[in-house]
Amino acid sequence: MPRYRTAAELHLMEGTPPPPEQLVTLANWQNPPFNRWGFQHVRDLIPTARISRGEGPTWKLPRAERDLDDLTFTSGRRSMTVGKMLAETATDGFMVLHRGKVVTERYLNGMTPDATHLLMSVSKSITSTIAGILIARGELSAGSLVTDVLPELRGTSFDGATVQHLLDMRTGTRFNEDYEDMDAEVRVYEEVYLWRPKSSRRLPADANAYYSTLKNDGEHGGSFRYRSILTDLLGWVIERAGGARLAQLIARELWQPMGAEFDAEVTVDGHGNAMADGGVCTTLRDLARFGALFANDGMRGGRRIVPAAWIADTLAGAPDGVAAFAEGADAADRRPGAHYRNKWWVLAPDVPAYAGLGINGQMVFVHVPTRTVVVKFSTWKTALDPLADRWTTDASFAIARALG
Repeated sequence: MPRYRTAAELHLMEGTPPPPEQLVTLANWQNPPFNRWGFQHVRDLIPTARISRGEGPTWKLPRAERDLDDLTFTSGRRSMTVGKMLAETATDGFMVLHRGKVVTERYLNGMTPDATHLLMSVSKSITSTIAGILIARGELSAGSLVTDVLPELRGTSFDGATVQHLLDMRTGTRFNEDYEDMDAEVRVYEEVYLWRPKSSRRLPADANAYYSTLKNDGEHGGSFRYRSILTDLLGWVIERAGGARLAQLIARELWQPMGAEFDAEVTVDGHGNAMADGGVCTTLRDLARFGALFANDGMRGGRRIVPAAWIADTLAGAPDGVAAFAEGADAADRRPGAHYRNKWWVLAPDVPAYAGLGINGQMVFVHVPTRTVVVKFSTWKTALDPLADRWTTDASFAIARALG
């Protein structure tokens, strides 16, 4: 596999102004090689809202470093090392925590410890954590109808859908998430969220107006089908229940209590509505801290931040969760018995291990028995790469076994 050159080697965004062939724009920032620069400079391209770390002390991460590059694992019929996996999967950042200690921290391709990187759909797991906190406090109910929280959507395709349906991606919503189809809904709503130049399409004024245009092609509560737009709607539900914008809620309920080291941010549309499904940007260390909360059963030291019942529910899943997941169109390449719950991929039935996953190779992996957290930032050349995804997941399980 040819080496993917860094943004610096490509001279992206250098010069005043940069030459046209080296200019990163809204039209190309998600595509290689421009995503190498774009994923680390989202705020330079798209409006963002700050997720403040506040003034509190940082959660210190002691170090117990170990070279994992030569650790060998098997993926399918191929045996490879962790170092080879990192080299072949367009890695920008890689970090491993074991029992709260830093085992490995690596930055590649221009990434630095203080730089934020786009999380893509790992953002979903952060968004759902705020829902879990509000549910535990009684400010939101997973069983509530979406239209009871948001009366503006009564009479739309979301009549009869519950908050839990949004959390588990089990509404009947029709939404094409084919990233190669530029007419798919996933690409259209990127225009609404200012991720892509406006086309000649007639678009709603903002994301909240977009939801009422969606239709159903199934029953609410049916099989799992991956549709990012449901997390954005969940973001609106959370804002209404929590009485603040999503960036403020993440800061108040998670980033500040967690002891984040740096501010984060989330992209917003022209009216300040956050792209809850994929627009969060964080540093490598702070995403590792987020994962450590789940490895520690929701605790930072002696303080509970994430409700234990929420984590237990995520791992257990719905009574019909495994069957609903297996019926879903995106379940073919997952392990038997896996399921999706509360915006997390629960990877194996025999081991409590789960992950937040994002396109182009973003991941936070939590292995509960060994309290191992693996975080990876990447800029794959394509949105989906099943082979790179499998290598990364298999490497993470191997790391947890070796450390455990």
